[in-house]
Amino acid sequence: MTKMQNRLALHTWTLDTTPLADALRAASNAGWDAVELRRLDFTRCFDKGMTNAQVLELVRRNGLKVACIGTEYGLIFAQGTEKERLLRVLDETCANAVALGCDLIMTAPGQNPPTTLREAAANFREGGEIAKAHGLRFALEFNSAHNLINRLDAGAEVVKLADHPNCGLLLDAYHLERSGNGGRGFESYPPEKIFAFQYSDVPSGPPAAAKRPTDRLPPGKGMVRWKEVFQLLLKKNYQGYLSYEAPNPDYWSRPPEEVARDAVVATRKLLAQVE
Repeated sequence: MTKMQNRLALHTWTLDTTPLADALRAASNAGWDAVELRRLDFTRCFDKGMTNAQVLELVRRNGLKVACIGTEYGLIFAQGTEKERLLRVLDETCANAVALGCDLIMTAPGQNPPTTLREAAANFREGGEIAKAHGLRFALEFNSAHNLINRLDAGAEVVKLADHPNCGLLLDAYHLERSGNGGRGFESYPPEKIFAFQYSDVPSGPPAAAKRPTDRLPPGKGMVRWKEVFQLLLKKNYQGYLSYEAPNPDYWSRPPEEVARDAVVATRKLLAQVE
């Protein structure tokens, strides 16, 4: 089994205020194995006048593998013309993933008003069909600050109801901890349906009142029981990347390469204690 120390990806939200070219360079120079991209990274480049082909070439030139690409959020509870638009965006995102040698697309509950888990599963399944047509997998991340899909059991129910071979969960150590499933709290979840794993540490005290929390910390700086988390991933024979998603304005003010290097060093130090 490839060691998890060699499967570390830097999520670009971690360096959100850094232009994509500079963020990619920081990740490479700091020693990350891959990056996780967002749809927002593409649209910001489009807003600067770049074409889709130019963005793809920018990523390729950097040389790092692409662990995952996020599609535009909102599909899970979208309806009507907005749903059709987001399905087209997903199709474009899948095509970009194929062009970059990436096999995984992710989404989150998003900003549209939630309805029911059954309706969320129906939309998720439609997304899974698009991913399948491209030969890709489609992962849903639950968000501890969401009104409905805010716990592991809710995310698991959406995957179960979708009942699609290309649909699974993205687990995030931050949201697991915030929702009461930290440490070994995801032990009962089937390993074959864990498509991706993101991580960052959780500060002590109550969560901030934010739909997309930006109080995340490097591993070892907060409350997450990392030994339990990493040991359980090893037990489940998790073969995907560990993607470091740690948005925090305090870190956005620091040199991006410094932020990237501190995090990868801290992660590999923790992993060395369990692998």
